[in-house]
Amino acid sequence: MAAPSLSLAKANSVFNLALFKTLSEKSKTDNIFYSPFSISAALSMLLLGARGNTADELSRVLGFSEGDQPEELPEQQGQPMQMLQQQVQVRMFSSEDQPLMQQTSSLPDCLQQLLPPPFLAPTATADDIHSKFGALLSELNNADGPFSLSVANSLYGEQTFLFLLEFVADLEKYYGAKLETVDFQNNAEGARVKINTWVEEKTQGKIKDLLPENSLSDVTKLVLINAIYFKAKWVKPFKKNDTIDFTFRLNKNDTKQVKMMCQTGFFDSCELPEVNAKALEMPYKDGDLSMIILLPNDIEDDTTGLEKLEKALTHQNLVNWTRPDRMKSDMVDVKIPIFKMAETYDLKDVLQKMGISDAFTSNGDLSGISAAKNLAVSKMVHKAVVEVNEEGTEAAAATAITIELTSAPVNPVSITADHPFLIFIKHKPTKTILFAGRYSSPE
Repeated sequence: MAAPSLSLAKANSVFNLALFKTLSEKSKTDNIFYSPFSISAALSMLLLGARGNTADELSRVLGFSEGDQPEELPEQQGQPMQMLQQQVQVRMFSSEDQPLMQQTSSLPDCLQQLLPPPFLAPTATADDIHSKFGALLSELNNADGPFSLSVANSLYGEQTFLFLLEFVADLEKYYGAKLETVDFQNNAEGARVKINTWVEEKTQGKIKDLLPENSLSDVTKLVLINAIYFKAKWVKPFKKNDTIDFTFRLNKNDTKQVKMMCQTGFFDSCELPEVNAKALEMPYKDGDLSMIILLPNDIEDDTTGLEKLEKALTHQNLVNWTRPDRMKSDMVDVKIPIFKMAETYDLKDVLQKMGISDAFTSNGDLSGISAAKNLAVSKMVHKAVVEVNEEGTEAAAATAITIELTSAPVNPVSITADHPFLIFIKHKPTKTILFAGRYSSPE
């Protein structure tokens, strides 16, 4: 299991950072929070039904194949690229009104800069890719410890519509998503409520109304859902009596007040002189999960102070910055704000910038789902929530794909997160980044 997990985790990391940078380019100052793992899982389920160039684009952007990418050179590692986030809704349209009987590019610059070969081998079969994802899902869901971590997939299909049997079977085989028939044709609103209830239950009530009103209709044929929930306590909880009022610097000129958690103890940390920043690892109980914080030493640019760090973010740099031999256990005086982020993203434009184009046009090939012609993804939305307090972290995300057919030193190290920083919540045994974000402004 180790090899497939690590290979897929590397692919997810590259996709994660490309998504993050794309979102960051849209706004230099907004908070960002998403689950790259949830989005990857949803797009991988869509990949099962994609064929031809549509499948190639999905595979390359998700990091599952090398394509024609060059080896990452040192001078490329600091160039900008792109990234993404969490409640995914995809509608597919056709010019035909009735359901049909089913029968059994070049890589964008943002990924070329991130992805050093070899990755998953270019000769890897679709079965290899989805087998690796299935194995990773199984390992995450079977993780033991004093935390809650669950990943769930589900498939809702119109009761009168005949889907390609191989597609349905493979979704269950690799992703554990069983087909449940619902009546979209006569009661789309009832089906929407049912799906949203399932998502809310799987995310412990954190993700509500994943599918908004009027997002389903009588032409909806299939909804694919991925939901992830995580809750854990710090190995070393912060004492509530030590939480203080503190000034958080949004930029060089503006500030807001926050509740700042404080403690001094042994934590893994290191200096990152190449980007004038520090890395801090905050472990959760049992050690398999942790939050990594990347904090600039000061605000140097005219926005959040994160521009230099974000520009340098690549998969290899992130690995190097957090290597076990670089992160040393020291006495650290830690100050981190209590914070909550709830973010929603329309991912269509983001994914197109990242290199997924065919799936959004009538030229796309989604014949692995349906024999219908002119299918296209019309919309993708992602939603994620995180809460960090003295006890630990609670986070959730959900992705829905809706398919429609229609026409101890004496002086401790000081790490004070009183200005914008980046966070990554990672499952260490599989090196999988479950959640990622940028905290740049209190609510």
